[in-house]
Amino acid sequence: MRLLHTMLRVGDLDRSLAFYTEVLGMRLLRRHDYPDGKFTLAFVGYQDEKDGAALELTYNWGVDRYELGTAYGHIALEVPDAGKACDEIRARGGKVVREAGPMKHGTTVIAFVEDPDGYKIELIQTGSRG
Repeated sequence: MRLLHTMLRVGDLDRSLAFYTEVLGMRLLRRHDYPDGKFTLAFVGYQDEKDGAALELTYNWGVDRYELGTAYGHIALEVPDAGKACDEIRARGGKVVREAGPMKHGTTVIAFVEDPDGYKIELIQTGSRG
């Protein structure tokens, strides 16, 4: 078995694709409209799906907002330098909601950014996990 993807429902697919590709540097791997079901699926990631997990962005036509609930946590991305990644994400229009620094009660250097729908993305600095 292997992890294939994680799915997020998004309120504006173009806005979300811009965030994940232009701000976080992922690639659009595939996109398909399902007119009979009135939804579109777009898969983004850093590598081809055969080589690693992807993020599935699901847009249900006509739904522009979702309640995130209290069960969702975050998506985690490994970065070489969390502080530099925050600066670059901010410069590309991304929203940093927790600056880079050691996690509470630990030494792992982390930061958090937020996508246009309010989903949290954790940045974990390479080699700092303790």
